[in-house]
Amino acid sequence: MAGRFALEISVESVELAEAAARGGADRIELCAELAVGGVTPGQELMRAVRAAVQVPIFAMIRPRAGNFVYSREEFTAMRASIELAKRLEMDGAVLGLLTTGGLVDVARTRELVEIAKPLPVTFHRAFDECADQLAALEDVIRTGARRILTSGGAASAAAGAATLARLVAAAGERITILPGAGIHAGNIAEMVRTTGAREFHSGLSSVLPKSAEASQFQVQVVCLAKALRDAE
Repeated sequence: MAGRFALEISVESVELAEAAARGGADRIELCAELAVGGVTPGQELMRAVRAAVQVPIFAMIRPRAGNFVYSREEFTAMRASIELAKRLEMDGAVLGLLTTGGLVDVARTRELVEIAKPLPVTFHRAFDECADQLAALEDVIRTGARRILTSGGAASAAAGAATLARLVAAAGERITILPGAGIHAGNIAEMVRTTGAREFHSGLSSVLPKSAEASQFQVQVVCLAKALRDAE
C-alpha cells in the first residue's frame, strides 16, 4: 500500500485471489459463498490462498448467512474461526455482530477483537443495518476494530456517498471507513472525491457476472486499481 489509497478485493477462490493480486489489489477479503454476502472460508481455502498470494488476506468470520445476531454456539464457532485464521497466517479478520435491537453488539465484538489480536479487525456491512450510523460508528470504535466496511446504509456506496463522507469526517484518524458495494473503475474517482475515504472495497459483482473467468476478473481489477491510482 505504497500510494495514498488502498484497494481491497473480495474473492472466494484461489484463482480469483491470484487474479486480484496480479491486478493490483492491495488486500484481499477472503470469503466463501459471496452470493449470500460471504461466510467463513474453509481451512483448505485459507491455506491455499495464503500459499498462492503475498498480499495481505483478511478472512471473513461469519458462521452463516442471514442476520448478524448470533447464538452462543455461533459465537463460539466465530471464536474458533478466528483462532484458525491466525494459525493459517491470515492478516486480518472481518466480522460484525448486532444486538436483537439492531445495535452494534459492543461487548461480544470487543471480545472477538481481543481474540484476533494482533490481527486487525474490520467490522463488516452489518454496520449498514444500524439506523443511527454516527452512533454505530462510536460503538464500533469502542470495540477496538480498525475498519468499518460500509455503503453508508444505502444499496450502493455511490448512493450512500453523502453518509460515507459524514462518517469519514466523524471518524477522523480513530478508525478507517472502507466504502464498499458497487464500486468499479467507472465510479471510483467520484467516490474518492465525494467521500474523502482512502481505502475502498470491491467484489466487482456490479460489472462482472458470477461466471466470469479469472482473466476477466483480473482485467477489471487492473482497471479499478489504475483508476484509483490516477485519483491520487
